[in-house]
Amino acid sequence: MKNYEGRRTIDGITVTVNGAPLDPGYDLERFTELGFEWSYEGDSPQQLALALIADCIGSEQARWWSEPFMIKVIAELDNDWQLTEDDVRKAMQSISIQFVND
Repeated sequence: MKNYEGRRTIDGITVTVNGAPLDPGYDLERFTELGFEWSYEGDSPQQLALALIADCIGSEQARWWSEPFMIKVIAELDNDWQLTEDDVRKAMQSISIQFVND
């Protein structure tokens, strides 16, 4: 099981997967060159959404799902956060069900 963690420190922002730096996914899509962010909607939070989805589920779905995942999950994260692989998958399932019902 993968565990994702984000932290804001005096030295900057870190996002890890099982303790190692999370790949930003620039090879899939480059929304920003400023790195990851969270707690709001924008390019850097969307880059984080893309990276989490790509690492957890796969790159083919990451581009399409990055914006709704950013809105529903990434924009709501606290300064320091933890997500599991299951959390990411459940959020994606919830977003999918929401789109079907809209």
